Amino acid sequence: MRDWIGVFDSGMGGISVLHAARRLLPNENFLYYGDNGNAPYGSRTVEEIRRLAGAAIDQLLDRGVKAIVIACNTATSAYAEILRARLALPIVGMEPALKPAQAARHGGEILVLATHATLTLPKFQRLMATYGDAAIPVVGEGWVELVESGMAGTPEADEAVRRLLEPYAGRPIDCIVLGCTHYPFLARSVRKLFPNAKLFDGRLGTAERLRDLLVRDGLLSNSGTPGAVEFMTSGGEDALRKMQMLMDSFDALEDV
Repeated sequence: MRDWIGVFDSGMGGISVLHAARRLLPNENFLYYGDNGNAPYGSRTVEEIRRLAGAAIDQLLDRGVKAIVIACNTATSAYAEILRARLALPIVGMEPALKPAQAARHGGEILVLATHATLTLPKFQRLMATYGDAAIPVVGEGWVELVESGMAGTPEADEAVRRLLEPYAGRPIDCIVLGCTHYPFLARSVRKLFPNAKLFDGRLGTAERLRDLLVRDGLLSNSGTPGAVEFMTSGGEDALRKMQMLMDSFDALEDV
């Protein structure tokens, strides 16, 4: 029986977080569940997000995971507090990396790219109240669907990013926050428009928080061999194939 860490996302975006966690914790076993059959979450109501996230995480709990990573900014905002009250396991969530972006800003502005749900929920509003000086929230309309369809790294992705962000290209943008775990797959497309801006996301911080909680609770693997990765999905065999493809290709797409 494997000692699994469960990683959950509404679809394939959380693979970017899984990639970071695998780099940091190569001896751990990861069980990834993507709710591709119900993606995207970002345009759903809070009640829908909570219901879907709870059902998806139950799939991981049925496998006896020792910790859970909610590798989705939207689901974290809507459901992490509820899940922590429900479970005694280590629970690690996500938030847009506005705090480090604000620290790196040098007189210009910050683009904060995220889903509609993430930008409107109280968790992000509190973040904006503290670190939101000169920050411009922007909904990444259609970006999740682009990644889910396997179009990251294509000319079509470049064009979709250009259409959304070109109105900001003439502004003094110092930093760009990729506030959805799908968006790092589009980082190179973003970089083409803003070659001098620094890009931020929460993947490494999430992986480091996971490591710290595993150490704290005595759950860190002491195996000397590389861990396994297994994918699960509500989206069928095609989604499983795309998940593996994204995992294998992320090194080539990564530019953060």
